[in-house]
Amino acid sequence: MSGEGKVVAITGASSGIGEATALWLAERGARLVLGARRADRLADLVDRIERAGGTAVSVRVDVTRREDLHALVALARERFGRLDVLVGNAGVGPISPMDDLRVDEWDEMVDVNIKGVLHGIAAALPVFREQRAGHFVTTSSTAAFTVAPAMAVYAGTKVAVRAICEGLRQEAGPTVRVTTVFPGFVHTGFAEASSNPVVRERIAGLRDEIAIPPDAIARAIAFAIEQPADVDVNEIAVRPAAQG
Repeated sequence: MSGEGKVVAITGASSGIGEATALWLAERGARLVLGARRADRLADLVDRIERAGGTAVSVRVDVTRREDLHALVALARERFGRLDVLVGNAGVGPISPMDDLRVDEWDEMVDVNIKGVLHGIAAALPVFREQRAGHFVTTSSTAAFTVAPAMAVYAGTKVAVRAICEGLRQEAGPTVRVTTVFPGFVHTGFAEASSNPVVRERIAGLRDEIAIPPDAIARAIAFAIEQPADVDVNEIAVRPAAQG
């Protein structure tokens, strides 16, 4: 089954992987419900999609707020009558060495990267059960497999995402699919999120040297979505060929 006509909600849709996924799926006929904190960028993205002949609506979403995820799911049902896929893509990565003790940034990563995923599951799972069909696609990171200096807390959140999604998959039964995507170095604003100048410069340099474009991840997400209903692509790691 192709993704054409499917109703797909995407968090973190205003830039990077989320934006690329919205554009890629729109070209393939998906009907999109886009959420992010930057409402102005969302509005511009919806306009681009509609001018190209696609279908999209948007709402401001902060995934740390449960009610925002419920509003995203409600908008999908209100406008399109259902929700087929929730792409949980919102994430933050203000990485730094533990000695920096940037505890507020640790809290932010936990709140967005872990609790944000849980809030999405809580909003969409009852709808998928009612429909007897649905698909969670969640962005983790290859940091879920390998911990590097300055990435301890970030990697911890991504390990948690992998565990949560695998547990959900085992509980989901035959009508709900669960896919976790693990991007490696992708050309996004990730490096700029670090408030440690040494780390920021190092990550930016590596990104500029080897990173792949966000639409590489969008294609992987589309691949999982477009499988037949009885085929569940559970985990996809997508790295630059040059990444060790």
